[in-house]
Amino acid sequence: MKKLKTHKNIPLVGNHKKPIVTDFYFEENEQQKPIVIFSHGYKGYKDWGAWPIMLSQIAKAGFFVVAFNFSHNGGTIEQHIDFPDLEAFGNDNFSKQQDDLQSVINEVTATKFKFIKEVDVSDVTLIGHSRGGGASIIKAANETKITKLISLAAISTYDTSFLSGALLQQWQKEGVWYITNGRTKQQMPHYIQFYDDYLKNKTYLNIENAAKKLSVPHLIIHGTEDTSVSIESAHLIHEWHKEAELYTLKTNHVFDTKQPWLRENLSPALSQITEKCISFLNA
Repeated sequence: MKKLKTHKNIPLVGNHKKPIVTDFYFEENEQQKPIVIFSHGYKGYKDWGAWPIMLSQIAKAGFFVVAFNFSHNGGTIEQHIDFPDLEAFGNDNFSKQQDDLQSVINEVTATKFKFIKEVDVSDVTLIGHSRGGGASIIKAANETKITKLISLAAISTYDTSFLSGALLQQWQKEGVWYITNGRTKQQMPHYIQFYDDYLKNKTYLNIENAAKKLSVPHLIIHGTEDTSVSIESAHLIHEWHKEAELYTLKTNHVFDTKQPWLRENLSPALSQITEKCISFLNA
């Protein structure tokens, strides 16, 4: 078996004028491997914290792992960590994220894909964290190429992503709402298009409806001490997709990791989760 190959920061062309910066992790042996596609969450990116270690371990278990930054997550090809492009961040929305995820799926299952000899296009799993979990649930319910789904600390609705009442009226009047990034201290904009696009596409972007439509094996993982997305979210998703497996453990929203993650090993919680994911993928 050859050494694990990691192809980093490959720009894919999507529908929205900005590159989808993508990583590929796999054992280079020209054997077809099941595909696993990871979607990050809000104010996140593919290289956040311990994600690369987790994804490497999944790849070493015999999978072709894909991780990408949503095109408007605020990163660039040159600086894919943190948020040098706040204008892009402000123009992100959930429809663009669905388009980006579809572009990645289309890329890695296309006959012209650079690593086509390494992938089994009939076996495609989505893994999503937080808002990326919500995006993955919707995509898995609507894309026939998807054969399995893992949601990590996933949201159960997009409704709570927006202001309401007087604050919503102010947002609509001013056209932009800022939120402070607690770690980078940046003032991160959200232009009103974010809300307008959601209203326009609310039927499609309904996570509950998507979860009820799911017909693929689904592993729901959530920490009981998650203060960002309550454990209740996992229970709701499980209620909507009763055939799914619900796996909980005592940990927080990011599974006791942080950015930057300077250790070579995963936290005990994320190590346990990674093992659970591999077991589910192999089932």
